[in-house]
Amino acid sequence: MEDCKMADELDPNNMKILLRLGRVYTSLGRPDEAVQVYDSINATAKDKQPALTMQKHLRMAEDTARNEGSGSMVIYALNEAEKGLGAGVDKPRKWQLMRGEAHLRMGNANALGEAQNVAMSLLRYNNQDPDALVLRGRILYAQGENDKAVQHFRQALACDPDFKAAVKYLRMVQKLDRMKSEGNAAFKSGRFQEAIDTYTQALEVDPSNKGTNSKILQNRALCHSRQKSWKQAIADCEKALELDPSYTKARKTRAKALGENGNWEEAVRDLKAIQEENPSEPGIAKEIRDAEMELKKSKRKDYYKILGIEKDATEQQIKKAYRKLAIVHHPDKNPDDADAADRFKEIQEAHETLSDPQKRERYDSGADLVDPNDMFGGGGMGGGMGGGMGGGIDPEILMQMFGGMGGGMGGGRGGGGGFHFSSGGGGSPFGGMGGMPSGGRRGGPPGGFPF
Repeated sequence: MEDCKMADELDPNNMKILLRLGRVYTSLGRPDEAVQVYDSINATAKDKQPALTMQKHLRMAEDTARNEGSGSMVIYALNEAEKGLGAGVDKPRKWQLMRGEAHLRMGNANALGEAQNVAMSLLRYNNQDPDALVLRGRILYAQGENDKAVQHFRQALACDPDFKAAVKYLRMVQKLDRMKSEGNAAFKSGRFQEAIDTYTQALEVDPSNKGTNSKILQNRALCHSRQKSWKQAIADCEKALELDPSYTKARKTRAKALGENGNWEEAVRDLKAIQEENPSEPGIAKEIRDAEMELKKSKRKDYYKILGIEKDATEQQIKKAYRKLAIVHHPDKNPDDADAADRFKEIQEAHETLSDPQKRERYDSGADLVDPNDMFGGGGMGGGMGGGMGGGIDPEILMQMFGGMGGGMGGGRGGGGGFHFSSGGGGSPFGGMGGMPSGGRRGGPPGGFPF
């Protein structure tokens, strides 16, 4: 190019020299300058076409990016523009930044990997490039690496203290981290509504960050679950999965909420689908067994529902509910009601079971649903405890079945030192899965948390 410029100075308006200069500009990715040269000499349409084609595709890429259009359209336009570059010519920095931005906007794992390649290529060329540092920081932020993202934004500001993009994203990430921490602290302290409110505000900080927002929605779903607001928990899990379809933790939380909301069949299907896709998923086999047991339990008489109490009701609450219902539904008070006797019998049956600690424990765990004749899967001991006792029976439930056999086994709530089927999360042995807050019937601190 420099040779062409020098030749033009020595021989101004030489058409042959200027045509060559236009071609050089085009091959370097500078079509605007090429078109200016061609226009100055009234070049033919054929001579101008390569520069005009490159210019058209670049404008398309710039306009699409400016209007926040499809990232794939930006990449397509850039690919077409790059066809006009000369052999061995590096892609212009501006084009690379546009490509990285387009991949970042697409947001999936592969696209983020491509965006990272672009950013690293630019930083290898110049590790003090503030645009490349911000691009790399935004990619890390999209991947959930917020601490590393903050480092890159600060490094960009060290290179250019007035760089507005670096200031914008630095403040955004710091605000989101602060709100996330506040929400987590509220959750761990049992202040679930406060946590929900904080997570709701956090979702408004950056609607474009699919990865982080899917986790915030999952966290909010956990809070709704602790409040037994199952429909809201399901809705939040659905939103989280729209943002990240591969988010297994949200799928597990949704399964738990679906079951507790009265649909254990779908919960079992969802968990089995997770196992089929990833057989090595930690704890999935037990979660399926627990959900299947809950499905069986859901098809029998619901003593808690009969008495109109929660599954974590205290003995005093059980007694109070029984007395109230017994008075209302006693057959002597309902001589004209043919169903009164049956209702009263159910109320007595529910009270008899739930007021006895051992019977209640067996009822809650599902041990009362296990047929002793089927304990060994119909095949005797078979291949030892691991094979013969297959049949899908949880060992904890088996121990519950022998709950009253003496001090060594220590069954039920009152037995000493024995096995105890802990039904975390409101009476369901499904608690604690995938970060689901769990705990014993009588309360206790929230369980594990995904953030």
